[in-house]
Amino acid sequence: MMPSATIPSPPLSPPPRDPALRLWVVLARAFDAVERRSRASIARFDLGTTEFGVLEVLYHKGRLPVCEVQRRILIESGSTTYVVDKLVRRGLVRRESSAGDRRQRPLALTARGRRLMGRIFPPHARTMRRAVAGLSPRQQRQALGLLRTLGLAAAGRPPEEETDDNP
Repeated sequence: MMPSATIPSPPLSPPPRDPALRLWVVLARAFDAVERRSRASIARFDLGTTEFGVLEVLYHKGRLPVCEVQRRILIESGSTTYVVDKLVRRGLVRRESSAGDRRQRPLALTARGRRLMGRIFPPHARTMRRAVAGLSPRQQRQALGLLRTLGLAAAGRPPEEETDDNP
């Protein structure tokens, strides 16, 4: 007896033709594809995405208060403490002394952390360049501007808040 062919059921609603909804889907898929490459690149070094984010911002920006690191890599305050504690235990980051608010306490890479980032950041940067190589350099600049504008608008912030100070 031959198995019966499965007849696909019709979709509950037609695919969205609304450009905003299509943009959201395409944006999410593109982010997922690029993020998978990023995670694979840093996993080789026994680091998670957030750990790498902390190391990367300190590598590029130098000594920063905990709250500024948190703002730049977009993580919750409870997660920041956990991640920083792990990096301190591994000897990659140090907390510097500061009077007052613990969130203002500066973080810095240790010599070991600087050596690690000096070794792993260049191959990671190459991986990320390959991940976006489907766009020409001109298209990458255009996408950067459009996505910044989109992000600010979605967050309800005016375009003049746009800065280029993130890593």
